[in-house]
Amino acid sequence: MSTSWAITGPARLDIGAGMANRLPGAVRLDRSRAARPHIVADLDRGLPFRAGAFEVVGAFDVAEHVADLLALMEEIHRVLRPGGVAQITTPHYSSANAHTDPTHRRALGLRSFDCFDERHDLAYYSKARFRVRTARLAFKGRLLGRLAFHFARHWPAWYEDHLAWIVPGWFIYFELEAVK
Repeated sequence: MSTSWAITGPARLDIGAGMANRLPGAVRLDRSRAARPHIVADLDRGLPFRAGAFEVVGAFDVAEHVADLLALMEEIHRVLRPGGVAQITTPHYSSANAHTDPTHRRALGLRSFDCFDERHDLAYYSKARFRVRTARLAFKGRLLGRLAFHFARHWPAWYEDHLAWIVPGWFIYFELEAVK
């Protein structure tokens, strides 16, 4: 989807912004007028911006809500400049929050965006290419949370395979660099 909505100021976009201001100075997009965004739009219908319009796109607690995550990632890739960064947060699949919100359509893990790397076995699902800069899991709790964070940071696959249901994660922070 393309339109000529003019971008002035910082080239930053916060999609699904809600009432939060997690990407200061960004153009705020949400489907709800009640959130008072700059632009009202449905993410499942694409992003109303020209290709390469943004340096940073924030999608905080959005990925788990959309109907087609691959289509959303392709749209984010389209509106990012080469080398632009997508900042994404989502509940980890082991978090109770991932499953208690009735508007969540999926639960994600630390490797959920790996398929956008051209070397991944499932890269054929999308033409959008990203390099995962960061995939960091956050935990609740002090001692046990710190210990789990250590395992998840150094051995993410081992954490998800062996510890995720014993010491659940809270949310994941991703930074993905657009490869064009």
